[in-house]
Amino acid sequence: YPSWAPTCPPRLTQQPWRLLYCTGRDGFSLRSLYRCGGQRGSPALLLIRDTEAQAFGAFSATAIRCSNGFYGTGETFLFSFSPELKVFRWTGRNNFFMKGDVDLLMVGGGSGRFGLWLDGDLHHGGSHPCETFDNETLSPREEFCVQDLEVWGPA
Repeated sequence: YPSWAPTCPPRLTQQPWRLLYCTGRDGFSLRSLYRCGGQRGSPALLLIRDTEAQAFGAFSATAIRCSNGFYGTGETFLFSFSPELKVFRWTGRNNFFMKGDVDLLMVGGGSGRFGLWLDGDLHHGGSHPCETFDNETLSPREEFCVQDLEVWGPA
């Protein structure tokens, strides 16, 4: 179990996790992330380090995938390390958990703002307070450049 992984649902804390995707090994591509992002029913932990060395990400109870609409469950959450762990859980205000196409991956939403978004080449992203998680901005700036990105899933 990755030592940096925040508090996941209890059913997942006992199982080993493995690295499914990382930009250092697999390149910077949202399409590749979808291909490697785990089996459809499996959870995924998305971990990002930006060029200012800030670490943050999202936990999804379902695999990160390409979709027409929003998907996911209330177990989805955002988190940041700044410098201590902060977790932003579902508020119940909407069900805008995750949505992704080849150009954009979004986590959380409401009123046109996304808790976390990444572009298609995984080089740029952003974070804004959103209704889904009532989160703070996860990165020091509302728009950031990605240094490293990893996706972890159950082994």
